[in-house]
Amino acid sequence: MKRSASLTTFAASITVLLVFTSAGAQTNDDGHEDVFAPSNRVAWCIVPFDAKQRGPADRAEMLVRLGISNVAYDWRETHVPTFEEEIIQYRKHKLNYLAFWSWHDAMEPLIRKYDIHPQIWVMMKNSPADSQNEKVADAAAALLPLVEKTRSLNCKLAIYNHGGWAGEPSNMVAVVRLLRQQHNATHVGIVYNFHHGHEHIANFQSHLQLMKPFLFCLNINGMDDASVVASGMNKILPVGSGKHELAMLRIVKASKYNGPIGILDHRPETDSEVTLKENMKGLDALIQAGL
Repeated sequence: MKRSASLTTFAASITVLLVFTSAGAQTNDDGHEDVFAPSNRVAWCIVPFDAKQRGPADRAEMLVRLGISNVAYDWRETHVPTFEEEIIQYRKHKLNYLAFWSWHDAMEPLIRKYDIHPQIWVMMKNSPADSQNEKVADAAAALLPLVEKTRSLNCKLAIYNHGGWAGEPSNMVAVVRLLRQQHNATHVGIVYNFHHGHEHIANFQSHLQLMKPFLFCLNINGMDDASVVASGMNKILPVGSGKHELAMLRIVKASKYNGPIGILDHRPETDSEVTLKENMKGLDALIQAGL
């Protein structure tokens, strides 16, 4: 009896660990992976952008209600004291702590204590250097301390596009390649955001093809014309309400990318639960329409 109980406890522990540390596309009945499946979706920008300003427990319960099991955690200085409680609540509710925004030294002991390994999402340097080679080398050098930190913590490090030279897919890829080739940093890659890539819409297929070998996560958004967004309108739209995201998502599907898909809030005036529902409803409608 004691051995049976021990085996049961061990199996339960493994199940919780797998839920807490993995994310990937589920398999359809025909054996193909569905990158847009609910199990592969990640909630992003739901902490400082939540109009309800939920705490860790309420946020975890919200995600359970929505059926989202993966979270990328963004934060501001006011959230630092609750870093540990966030981890505890995600574990309690069997949520996968997929990613952590930027870096804060308070996270290192927590990563070690709870044996979690989130992706670390950071913007790289917009280098003032003159030549392209110098810019790439400068941006890579600026990332090296965090490259080594994440290596020691067994965490992936993902460069996050946020406009400018540092947000161009070709430049991000060049920096990743340099870090992998010269520093054996195979844990370094890219997280790409639709909402910071309106200027890439026309050439999205070639950009995605370039990034795909290094792509750790893809965050989606409703996409209007770049000229409209440049005028200060419609940068953040629910999926399914823009002009271009259907074509872009079809490119994603055809590419066989099978990593996580981020579902965005990023609207501080709205309840994150409402915004996530809108995006998931829009994505589901596109799927039903033949995505």
